[in-house]
Amino acid sequence: MTVQEIINTEQIVKEQPTPKFKVYTARQLDKVEQLKSLPEALRAEMEVVAEVLPFRVNQYVIDELIDWNNVVEDPLFQLTFPQRGMLKEEHFKKIKLAKETGEKELLKQAVAEVREALNPHPAGQLEQNIPRVNGEPVQGIQHKYSETVLFFPSSGQVCHSYCTFCFRWAQFVGDSSLKMAAKESGQLQDYLREHREVTDVLITGGDPMVMKTKNLRAYLEPLLSPEFDHIRTIRIGSKALSFWPYRFVSDADADDLMALFEEVIAAGKTLAFMAHYNHWREMETDIHRQAVKRIRATGAQIRSQGPLLNHINTSADDWAKMWQTQVEMGIQPYYMFVERDTGAQHYFEVPLAQAWATYRNAMKQVSGIARTARGPSMSATPGKVEIQGVAEINGEKVFVLRFIQGRNPDWVQRPFFAQYDENATWLNHLKPAFGEEKFFFEE
Repeated sequence: MTVQEIINTEQIVKEQPTPKFKVYTARQLDKVEQLKSLPEALRAEMEVVAEVLPFRVNQYVIDELIDWNNVVEDPLFQLTFPQRGMLKEEHFKKIKLAKETGEKELLKQAVAEVREALNPHPAGQLEQNIPRVNGEPVQGIQHKYSETVLFFPSSGQVCHSYCTFCFRWAQFVGDSSLKMAAKESGQLQDYLREHREVTDVLITGGDPMVMKTKNLRAYLEPLLSPEFDHIRTIRIGSKALSFWPYRFVSDADADDLMALFEEVIAAGKTLAFMAHYNHWREMETDIHRQAVKRIRATGAQIRSQGPLLNHINTSADDWAKMWQTQVEMGIQPYYMFVERDTGAQHYFEVPLAQAWATYRNAMKQVSGIARTARGPSMSATPGKVEIQGVAEINGEKVFVLRFIQGRNPDWVQRPFFAQYDENATWLNHLKPAFGEEKFFFEE
C-alpha cells in the first residue's frame, strides 16, 4: 500500500463516526442482547462465576470479535465471558449456595474465601517485587529485574474489556487490599532518581490506554527530561488494539496520543507498545489494522505477547497464523507465555510438554522473521523460565530449560534440566533431573 493510499484509508476511517463506548459488567449480564438466545441455565452459571472473577466487556468485542453462531466454542467468547469451568466445582457450588440464600454478607464472605484460594498475587508480586524506600513499600511499583521497573498508574487500573484468564484479575475485583496502584507520578520519578541501573519503564495495569492522553502525558513527560537519561525504553502494556482500537484512530484525543508517542521518540527514547493478543481473529477488523498503522507511523515499535490457553488457542496453526499476520502488519512476535498459577488456571492451563510441542509446531510453519517469539515462558517467582525442549540424556528423558530473565541476573541464559513429567503445568511441579536434590536457583 502506498503512502497516499494509507492517508486516504485513514481519512475514510476517521470520517466514520466512532461508536459509543458501551460496557457491560457483572450486574449487566442480562442486558447483553446476544446472551438472551443462550439457555437460561448457562446464563445463571455465568452470573455465579462473575461473583468471583471480574467481568467487563464492551460492545465492540461483542459485535466485532465474537462469532455468535458458534458461541459456546468461540475462542473470543471464552476469552471475555465467564464459564462454569473457570471455578472449581466445590467453589462453584459454594458461591451458588451462598447466592441463593440472598444474604449479602454470606455471599461476600464466600467470595472472599474463594478468591483467596485462587492465589491472587502469584510469583511474589507483593512479597518480593514491591521495592522499599526507608523501609516503607513504594506502592504502584514493581522492581523484580534490575533493569526494568513496572509502574501501575492509579488511573489506568481498568481495561476496555477483561480477559477471563488474566493473572492480574485481583486488580479488578474492588478489594483495595489486593490492588497495586500508585497514588501519584512523583513516586515513580523519586524511585528512578535513586535507581540509575533502571533502563526500562513498563507502564502497565489494568490498561494504561483507558487513560485520557493528558493523564498519560503527566506520567511520561517527566521521563523525557535529561534528568532521566538513563531511561532508554518506555513500554506500554495494552490490550486496547484488540478491545478498543478506536483509541488510536478516532477517539477524541487519539491525535494527541499519537503526538505524545512522537514526542517520546523525538526525545531519544525507544517506545515499545506491548500488545496483548490471544487469537488471530482479534486482528481482522479494519479499525484494528488502521490503529496499528497509526502507532507504527509515530516511530513506536509494536511487540506482541500472550499466553497459551486451553479453550482459546492450543492449536499450533492458530499461533502460526497469528504470528505471520503480525509480521505482515509490522508487529514483532515477542512472547508465548504459559498460563500463570492464579485465578482460573485449572481451566486454561496446558501441560508444559504440550505447550512446547505447540510452540515448536507453530515455529515450523513460519519464516525466520516470525520466529522472534520466545517461549513457552513461565513468569515464575525466580524469573522467566523458558522451555527449550524435551531431550533424552544418558537414558533419562528431561525437560531442557533456561532463564530468559532472573531475579538474580547471574541465572540468565543458564540452562538446567528437569525430570520429564507429562502432567506438569508449572515450574513448581518439576523436579531436578539426574538425581539432584534442588535446582540451582533454589539453593
